[in-house]
Amino acid sequence: MSISAQHRVKRLLDIVLALLILILSLPVLATAMLLVRIQLGAPVLFVQERSGRWQKPVWIFKIRTMSDERDAAGNLLPDGLRCGPVGRLLRRLSIDELPQLVNVLRGDLSLAGPRPLLSRYDAWYTDRERRRFDMRPGLTGLAQVHGRNSVAWDERLALDVQYVEQWSLWMDLRILVATVAMVLSGRGVAVDPSAEMLDLDKERALMWLPS
Repeated sequence: MSISAQHRVKRLLDIVLALLILILSLPVLATAMLLVRIQLGAPVLFVQERSGRWQKPVWIFKIRTMSDERDAAGNLLPDGLRCGPVGRLLRRLSIDELPQLVNVLRGDLSLAGPRPLLSRYDAWYTDRERRRFDMRPGLTGLAQVHGRNSVAWDERLALDVQYVEQWSLWMDLRILVATVAMVLSGRGVAVDPSAEMLDLDKERALMWLPS
C-alpha cells in the first residue's frame, strides 16, 4: 500500500474509531461533566489554542479540571492546588481528554501523532524538531506511551520526530494499544507538570542564554 493510501486509511480509521469511542463514552463524559459543574461551576469545558499540522493553530477541547483560585496578588495558584479530587481523578484516567475526540472528527487531530503543544513554544524548536508538524497531531503519541508527563522535553520531541519519520499504520495500532494500557494503570500522569519540569519555552530560554 502506498504512503498516500495509508494516510487515507489512517484518516478513515480516525473517524470510525473516534465516533465509536465517543458514543460508548457518552455516559462517562456526562457524569464527569456533571461532577465538574458541581465542584467547579461553569464552564465545564476548557478550550485552548495549540499548534497543529504545519503549525496552524487549532483549538482543542478538554474537560475542565482546575478552579480559578488566585493568591492575594491575583496570580493563579499552582495547578496542584487548583486541581481538586474530581480533577485529579479525571486526569489520572485521562477522561478530561475525551472531548478531543471531537477534534479528531473535525480533522484537527488524529488518534495517534505528536501531541499538540502550546503555540507559545513555536519559536523554541530546533529545525529537526519542527518535523513534528509534518503530520496531524495526535490524541496520544509515541512520547506519551514512553512515559507521558515524565519524559524530558528533548526526549519527547525526539520521539515525535521518530514517529513522523517511521510512521506506519502498525505503529499507530501499537501506540493505541499501549495508551489503553497506560490509562488503565494510571502511570506517568502528573497533576501539576510544571512542578516537575519547566515549560519548554522557559527551559530553552535558560539553555540558550549566551554564555
